[in-house]
Amino acid sequence: MKKQLIPFMIVIAFIVIAAAILIPSYNSFVQLEEAVDESYAQLENQLQRRHDLIPNLVETVKGFAGQEQDIIDSVTEARSNLAGAKGVSEQAGADAELSGALSRLLAVVENYPEIRSSENFQQLSDELAGTENRIAVARQDFNGTVSGFNRKAKSFPGNVVAAVFGFSEKQYFGADPDASDAPEVDFGSTKE
Repeated sequence: MKKQLIPFMIVIAFIVIAAAILIPSYNSFVQLEEAVDESYAQLENQLQRRHDLIPNLVETVKGFAGQEQDIIDSVTEARSNLAGAKGVSEQAGADAELSGALSRLLAVVENYPEIRSSENFQQLSDELAGTENRIAVARQDFNGTVSGFNRKAKSFPGNVVAAVFGFSEKQYFGADPDASDAPEVDFGSTKE
């Protein structure tokens, strides 16, 4: 009778060992995935903060420099593109587009001392600078969380658990490929 139980005991032992390895690894993936989602939500929160600041900034500049309509329109369009972007890569590209448009807008402001001296503009630009710093930190936190998840998904035994339970590699919030090109700014035509 004892000899008949040996194969059954081996199967039970194998199941217990497999469960002891799989359950903690699975739970770790669930926790890491939640951390990635939380980091992404924080990043989106900061992007929304900037999104909300931009109309006030644009209106302030528009009041002083209405002739710079093309730059104002590019900021408005880029803001709209970011609002409609879906997914990490699309949002990253739209974010880069908006950052470039804002840089051009702030460069144009240099031609208008009356805008720079406006208390409203100063407050908005300070808030925008703070928000840009928060966005940079949120991107860094998100990418760090994604890195931890991806390392676990690619290393053993995590890669086995990821394959079995359908955990796939997460995408980084990367810079737009054109971000390495400095924007062109023309200070040659000073407005009076």
